[in-house]
Amino acid sequence: MTDDDEIGDLIRRAAEGEGGALADLFARHRRWLRPMVQLRLDPRLRGRVDPSDVLQETYIELARRLPAYAHKPTVPFHLWIRLIAGERLQRIHRRHLGAAMRDAAREVSIHRRALPRVSSVSLAAHLVGRATPPSQAMARAERQLRLKEALDRMGPIDREIIALRHFEELSNSEAAQVLGLSSAAASNRYVRAMTRLQAIVERMPGLLDRPDA
Repeated sequence: MTDDDEIGDLIRRAAEGEGGALADLFARHRRWLRPMVQLRLDPRLRGRVDPSDVLQETYIELARRLPAYAHKPTVPFHLWIRLIAGERLQRIHRRHLGAAMRDAAREVSIHRRALPRVSSVSLAAHLVGRATPPSQAMARAERQLRLKEALDRMGPIDREIIALRHFEELSNSEAAQVLGLSSAAASNRYVRAMTRLQAIVERMPGLLDRPDA
């Protein structure tokens, strides 16, 4: 049985009410969903909302909506569950931030439904987090601020394509579907975004170097 066959079997069994199948299905996607939630959680909610809370709400919503999806799937399952997680995150943003949200979810849509976009703050934190050990807190904060300022000069779709490909580990065709682009357009966007990011890094020597290197 292939991975796709296994997922299909789990979807069928979970939709029929088998709790173990639902838990297994969600567990297989949890590691992949968490980076998406972490990237798109509004920085104002750090310390107040844990990504695990969003994932727990996603699990509950998955149990409720899975029978309808199993009856008529319209998108690949992993993109559908990503959409559910994004909708729950959006609801948590509204619950905690209310009118203060302003444009927190304006830029990114899939199948005409908005999801919270990745911010330059979150993207910078994840990029620097891969290069700077936690023990170097001051150097880490300085690098993060410099990279955030650089990312602010990139367009939101450029930041999205980097986040989708590098942190959410989507393929080019999956990223294209999420952003509503053709595969060719998504590929071109990705190449341009990475070229621009590389140029930014090269103009800021030591930006992603370990301070003790």
